[in-house]
Amino acid sequence: MPVTVKIPPQLRAATGGDGAPKVEGSTVGEVLDALYAQHGELRERIASGDGTIRRFVNVFLDGEDIRFLDDLNTSVPEGAELTILPAVAGG
Repeated sequence: MPVTVKIPPQLRAATGGDGAPKVEGSTVGEVLDALYAQHGELRERIASGDGTIRRFVNVFLDGEDIRFLDDLNTSVPEGAELTILPAVAGG
């Protein structure tokens, strides 16, 4: 079953405006790889060169920060929702 990935407005140009693409994967890493396969520009905006999530990007699985779970190895249940949120800075 596909996983819905919520994309914030500031990243939607990289998805052709799609705010909730659906991809397959059993772990967060697999879901993100499938997302990058569809929308390659997202990889450089979300991941570091080694594939880890950039420190200023937060990824949540059904509302839980994956950094407090099993990071990219976190299991993704059927019908789950992954949310990508870049940190906002400014003043």
